Amino acid sequence: MTAAGRPGSGLRTTVDKDTGVAVLTLDRPERHNAIDLETAAQLSAAWREFRFDEAVRAVVVTGAGEAAFCTGIDRDTDVPQPNSPYTIDDPLIAIGPKANDCWKPVIAAVNGMACGGAFYLIGEAEFVVADERATFFDPHTTYGMVSAYEAIHMAQRMPFGEVARMALMGTAERVSARRAYETGLVSELTPPGAALDAALRAAATIASFPTEAVQGTVRALWSAKEAARSQALAHAPHLITLGNVPPERQAELFAGRRGGGGFRTR
Repeated sequence: MTAAGRPGSGLRTTVDKDTGVAVLTLDRPERHNAIDLETAAQLSAAWREFRFDEAVRAVVVTGAGEAAFCTGIDRDTDVPQPNSPYTIDDPLIAIGPKANDCWKPVIAAVNGMACGGAFYLIGEAEFVVADERATFFDPHTTYGMVSAYEAIHMAQRMPFGEVARMALMGTAERVSARRAYETGLVSELTPPGAALDAALRAAATIASFPTEAVQGTVRALWSAKEAARSQALAHAPHLITLGNVPPERQAELFAGRRGGGGFRTR
């Protein structure tokens, strides 16, 4: 087992050379594993490194602690935006494996909350394992922001009506792990605290198979929906720049709802 990730960094990486399974852990539990610019850069670099590391044949991505898998971009991250409806500077755009041309199989092990930008990672995983305490929601509309990339990613995994409800209901409603399993977002539901172990078992099985066949299968699966997905993602920057309220208004809305009350779980 080898490990990387300096103390205080936002990402912890371990590689089990016996099983061929790497674990990427978002390691900011005090921030509910929200992603800042440094962590985003670390994620992109990790996926690119995995492309060339023959010791890695499957990857599990998870979050540290019990409260959250990931809560998207850190709200304290300042990302100036170009004044154009045709482009957007999205710091999370390249945090997933497919965005970095990594086609080794990826399993997301979800614990606690998964919301907003977490769907960039979940959306580019092959499948999701979640413990029964996990919840999923998309806060964008509540804070005057367009859910574009997140909704598009989830539309590849869930029935249209379920995606639309999650995206439009914002912070007012959270999807339970059980409901996520029933609608196909989650492929395996585990007891509390067992999602990572279940994901590791599945990853080890996949990693034990011939890697050429596994990666070819991953590419085949994604090719079945890649054209529609690519076309939809191409529209996302324009929809976001045209539909988002000004950043100062977003901050007001976020501050007004800090505390997380008032939602229901279904």
